Amino acid sequence: MNDNTKVIVALLAGIAAGAALGILFAPDSGDETRDKLSESLKNLGDSIKETAAKEIDNLVGLKDKVVENIKTKVKGAEEEYQDDLEHA
Repeated sequence: MNDNTKVIVALLAGIAAGAALGILFAPDSGDETRDKLSESLKNLGDSIKETAAKEIDNLVGLKDKVVENIKTKVKGAEEEYQDDLEHA
């Protein structure tokens, strides 16, 4: 996980914690407080899922680039080897 992602996750966790504390100390009834807290936690979970999905996509893209780079280098080495065999 890169630094930007860590900051975003920490920010989202802080916002959720602040919202939860605000809801818990608000003068609402128990049912209303639980509903608000449940909604806040659901939103936090959704945000974390979205961030994780983006990071997974980034890793898949990076993997594809690395694999393609390796294939290109192997192919180049094979061609160079074949050229050396033909000229030997």
